[in-house]
Amino acid sequence: MSRSKEIPLDYRNTNSLWGSVLVETLYRLGVRHAVISPGSRSTPLTMAFARHAGFESIPVLDERSAGFFALGLARRRGEPVVLLCTSGTAGANYFPAVIEAQESAVPLIVITADRPPEMRECRSGQTIDQQKIFGAHVNFYHECAVPVASVSMLRYLRQTVAHACERAQWPYAGPVHLNAPFRDPLPPIEDGTAGVLRGTFDEQRFFSGLSATQLTSTSADRITLRGRGVIVAGQYRPENAERYARCVGKLSAKLGWPVLADTLSPLRNHAKLVPNLVTAYDVIARSEGLMKTLQPEHVLCLNDWPLSKALRHWVQSSDVEVTFVRPHVHNPDALHARTRLVRGSVETVASTIAAQKKDSAWLAAWALAEKKATRTLRNALTRTDWLFEGKASALLPNLLPASTTVFVANSMPVRDFDYFWPANDRGHEVHCNRGANGIDGTLSTALGLAHAADKPAVMVTGDLALLHDANGFLSVPKFKGSLTIVLINNHGGGIFGHLPVAKFDPPFEEFFATPQQVDFAKLCSAHGVKHQVVKDWAQFSTLLKKLPARGVRVLELRTDRQRDATYRGELFASAVKAAERA
Repeated sequence: MSRSKEIPLDYRNTNSLWGSVLVETLYRLGVRHAVISPGSRSTPLTMAFARHAGFESIPVLDERSAGFFALGLARRRGEPVVLLCTSGTAGANYFPAVIEAQESAVPLIVITADRPPEMRECRSGQTIDQQKIFGAHVNFYHECAVPVASVSMLRYLRQTVAHACERAQWPYAGPVHLNAPFRDPLPPIEDGTAGVLRGTFDEQRFFSGLSATQLTSTSADRITLRGRGVIVAGQYRPENAERYARCVGKLSAKLGWPVLADTLSPLRNHAKLVPNLVTAYDVIARSEGLMKTLQPEHVLCLNDWPLSKALRHWVQSSDVEVTFVRPHVHNPDALHARTRLVRGSVETVASTIAAQKKDSAWLAAWALAEKKATRTLRNALTRTDWLFEGKASALLPNLLPASTTVFVANSMPVRDFDYFWPANDRGHEVHCNRGANGIDGTLSTALGLAHAADKPAVMVTGDLALLHDANGFLSVPKFKGSLTIVLINNHGGGIFGHLPVAKFDPPFEEFFATPQQVDFAKLCSAHGVKHQVVKDWAQFSTLLKKLPARGVRVLELRTDRQRDATYRGELFASAVKAAERA
């Protein structure tokens, strides 16, 4: 249905007409959300988004936080979200989120307002060189023309915006950047420059050719995989997680190969559909003996390599042949293995893979190693009554309501998910900014994921990741939804305790662990966010079984960073021994 009668174009001046055409074009293309930071030069577009009833326009003060809020929103919805800011350094603050969107294939439409050309390079206020400011980290860049009130120029604007929207989604998702210069007057002041088109401009016809982009999967040639192999499933966000899991389960049965599923793969949370699932591969890969026994002849990698360094090292050192299935055009093979790339969705490619004679002993060996390793870890964690941070990851899947959206921070939290998050059938949707693997925008991304969602969401983060994006709390007054933040406060960077540099202290503790003494109760209070210190696992379980219907709350687990690092090593050693004995 056309919206041109419901929301007429704004003819008060050239800028207001230009802005309303741009916004209506995006609406016709299926875009529904805009995250906007305050500023003067972006006024024509801010006003156009704010007056359009078909958009949810969300104001976010801090542009870096805004970038990640939009990233989270686009990640959850699987459709482009607009990011809008004023001229000058404002857009530069989007850079970390733009990089993450590019690396994670998340569609963003970044619009940076700008001064017109005659006001550049002459010390005009709030003016920098914004040309291609994001470099190669966007799918498409265009500097828009300075607005002109003519039908021909409005047609140019319409088609340029339509192309940008397409490039944000095809042939692979990612950010696009439009630099939009405006001359004064910036507010919608009636000045007669655009009124001449009123009544002569056929809005219905002008927008009639626009529709949301439809993307289709590619096909692949017939693929034959022979011998003993493993399926490695990395991070992936399918349109239908259950259908994807069923597809991989059938592929595993067809080949007779185990499925090594990363914690960010939906397979871990649809385990009944993947009967040959392996989650303890990181432990198994730490054993030189096991890796010789379980050495495959072929690896079929789906979408991305898992985050396990031990598994990556095993694949790389064994020089095994790899078939890599991925729908995007980027080179995904950081291991530089003997890799054949197959461009297409797993669902499409799976149907082209031929069945082969199964080796029951091969599957049985992997299943036994998985059973012994996971049982050892599970039993040890059951006996762990003190607040070991890894235990939170082990408990969460069965505590949370089914199909909960979970966002996990980088560094130690996501690795604990990979080590300890068990296979389950709860249908949880786990997200992480693993494109660039940074801690930028952690809180803001989670808020974006949870905003206006139909179910409460949960975020698991370390203290440094939360502090790095503390300005994300500024969005809480506009937040619609429910987000429970599980804060693992170990007073520093826990991940560094597992790296070789930890042996060099000083300067390790001061310059790498970077201990902090922030009172999170006071930080939360300053932003009107509920805060509670978790005393024990019984209280933790009670607080997580039923999530609040709305609002943001922080559940703080105070842990011992050094003790936890030592204990992880002990857990892995015992699990390796159990698997080796099997």
